[in-house]
Amino acid sequence: MSFENSSVVIRAIGSYVPEKRLTNEELSKIVDTNDEWITTRTGIKERRIAGETIQVSDMATEAAKLALERSGVAPEDIDLVIVATLSPETLSPSSACLIQDKLGLRKVPAFDLNAACSGFIYGLDIGKAMLSTGKYRNALVVGVEKLSAFTNMEDRGTCILFGDGAGACVISYVDEPDQGIIDCQLGSDGINARHIVIPAGGSKLPANEQTLKDGSQFLQMNGREVFKVAVRAMGQACEDILKKNDLTSDDITVVIPHQANIRIIEAIASKLELPMDHFFVNIQKYGNTSAASIPIAIDEANIERNFKKGDLILLVAFGAGLTWGASLIKWY
Repeated sequence: MSFENSSVVIRAIGSYVPEKRLTNEELSKIVDTNDEWITTRTGIKERRIAGETIQVSDMATEAAKLALERSGVAPEDIDLVIVATLSPETLSPSSACLIQDKLGLRKVPAFDLNAACSGFIYGLDIGKAMLSTGKYRNALVVGVEKLSAFTNMEDRGTCILFGDGAGACVISYVDEPDQGIIDCQLGSDGINARHIVIPAGGSKLPANEQTLKDGSQFLQMNGREVFKVAVRAMGQACEDILKKNDLTSDDITVVIPHQANIRIIEAIASKLELPMDHFFVNIQKYGNTSAASIPIAIDEANIERNFKKGDLILLVAFGAGLTWGASLIKWY
């Protein structure tokens, strides 16, 4: 099987968000904030929150079922499951294994990866690489988060930002050249890892009475520093992937960025010299859903804009690690 005349394509995508909405007005009753303050600084109006009975694997399973139905690929034909998440329901087993079971898939390889908000793009690149070996034909790539479980609702700097949800896509190896996932550019910068952390819960600092008392199990972020690095890294990733593939920003049908902050998206638009209507934005509805952000946005953008075969879609994300990634997709 030669990959030179073949491609890995996104056959279909699906998403799921919990029903419960947490609006800015409701947040203003919990912390010292208001709708105008949140909206002008982030673009977020509300976010979805999964209740205690809704787990990561539940949300991912619903998104995956929709993707499978739309793709025409039968569950028994899935050969691989890749799940991007920083909020697995347990450290072990992986959420991927729980999802494999809930979907009733064959006993195929299944694993989690953690590149935070860049995780879905990492998953696409890994999936493409694994399918191109010829060992696998169809894979399920999922981005899913239950960040409400790691959010300190007394911390105004983070509780206004994060929400829950899932997106999943079926990717397939096809015997057609120059289709689907054309290229991915990934990167990381661990020297700045301290700017987005969940200090407790790992082997360095296992959860204990003191960590629960001081809130070390919650996500902590230096928003000012993250903003600066995010704009620089995401802008450079977009420029690099376009240059590598002999394209300009004018060739792109739509840019689907990670939905973290409207000001970051506006800064990327300025850097690429593109109007904002070239970007798909749904941050106002869901906030930052980390690894789920981009697949949810792809699903909604496709429904709203009705992508055509051959449309060029640029994905770009930035997250804890620090990590970043860009992916160039030719819609199949």
